[in-house]
Amino acid sequence: MDDLTLVRDHTVYRCVMGSRAFGLATETSDTDRRGVYLAPTPLFWRFEKPPTHVEGPRDEEFSWELERFCELALRANPNILECLHSPLVEHVSPVGAELLSLRGAFLSRRAHTSFGRYAASQHGKLVADVRVHGAPRWKHAMHLLRLLLSCRDLLRTGLLSIDAGPYRDRLLAVRGGELTWDEVDAWMTRLQEETEKALAGTPLPEEPDRARVEDFLVRTRRASAA
Repeated sequence: MDDLTLVRDHTVYRCVMGSRAFGLATETSDTDRRGVYLAPTPLFWRFEKPPTHVEGPRDEEFSWELERFCELALRANPNILECLHSPLVEHVSPVGAELLSLRGAFLSRRAHTSFGRYAASQHGKLVADVRVHGAPRWKHAMHLLRLLLSCRDLLRTGLLSIDAGPYRDRLLAVRGGELTWDEVDAWMTRLQEETEKALAGTPLPEEPDRARVEDFLVRTRRASAA
């Protein structure tokens, strides 16, 4: 079974991500698709294991095998958690529906570290661009601000929302280079400070519900083997 067949025939969940899911799409925005496929259990009985991820078959499409997806979600990987909360779902099987029902099991205070680490990395790249080129990549700056807003609100409420609609105009102004770098950087700093305050009173649990997720994965593998 080739890699693309896994995606075509065994996808349990597929959604649209990127600007379209965030409420920040423009006329030129791509359609980024992300998915989860369940590799049939017998494939794991061979020396050569099925792939943990597959690109394609369409442009801007990327999928993870269910176990890898769950592993990353338990680590509070920002991209993975956001996939589970996309408002633009294109396909969901019964297994995919159960995966979506576990969204809360993946959320924990680990998000503060994982989102923060990713944000620090992206901010460093923006600062380097300013130093070398005199300006950042404004699209990347916009998406970093959106991520910081999402993390802050997740810690405040215990719920993850990727809809940046309330901030759309200001974020698109950032993308268009209508704000200065100093203004954008100050906004980022303020959001980081608000995130630290939110952590102190967050309703999120210390750790994700790993046992609940593992139970789902084991049951799904057994059903596939049968």
